[in-house]
Amino acid sequence: MPGHIDPDSSIEDVPFEARPRHVAIIMDGNGRWAAARGLPRRAGHEQGVETVRRAVEAAGDLGLQHLTLYGFSSENWNRSVDEVNDLMGLLRGYINADLKDLTKRGVRVRIIGERDDLAPDIIKLIERAERETKDCSEYNLTIAFNYGSRQELVAAVKAIAVRVAAGELSADDIDEAIVAHHLYTAQLPELDLLIRTSGEKRLSNFLLWQAAYTELYFEEVFWPDFERRHLVRAIRAFATRDRRFGGRHDQPAQGASIDRTG
Repeated sequence: MPGHIDPDSSIEDVPFEARPRHVAIIMDGNGRWAAARGLPRRAGHEQGVETVRRAVEAAGDLGLQHLTLYGFSSENWNRSVDEVNDLMGLLRGYINADLKDLTKRGVRVRIIGERDDLAPDIIKLIERAERETKDCSEYNLTIAFNYGSRQELVAAVKAIAVRVAAGELSADDIDEAIVAHHLYTAQLPELDLLIRTSGEKRLSNFLLWQAAYTELYFEEVFWPDFERRHLVRAIRAFATRDRRFGGRHDQPAQGASIDRTG
């Protein structure tokens, strides 16, 4: 049908100003997806990487400017050694296999989280991915790896305390902007939409500060089955939300369009 827009694959009819600029996803359900099929957990994680590829491509096609993915939490070290090794191997494989294509498509890659606990070769891969894509400007892919939001906030507080002790800041100088500047996400815009797959409804220590006024969207499907239509559905749901940022319906919230990217 000429001129028909498929609501499962397109957001062309969604006004630009109603679209999210920054979307984050908690990619949950790999293990349960595998268990439901009688497969080892590694198979779920492998399929999850394929879904990452689809999601990154879909985000670019849909014109998103920032996509942040929760890849490995600081609590994931509590999993079995074999599973942790599998997850580390999958990160290695993803960067090695996809970096050239990401660069070609203009995707800037950032990895946020603590790096001290990571193997030296993974640190080098992360640094390589960030270095080789630093001039890309089509859109931004951030992967939270060895990340925990409480850990991030503690690191920010310590960094601010060091500056106060050095006389660079006074206690009265510390405000929300100062704290935000010391977070891993300091170079990213405000988080608009946070999606979690698998039907679980919690934040799991992910972007706690950044999610203060974020719209939350919970998708029942396990991450390996997450498709473009699910992302489109989440964006369409976001466009219908009344974002007041603590204000009233008839009174625009001041600071609603804060941008830290500069």
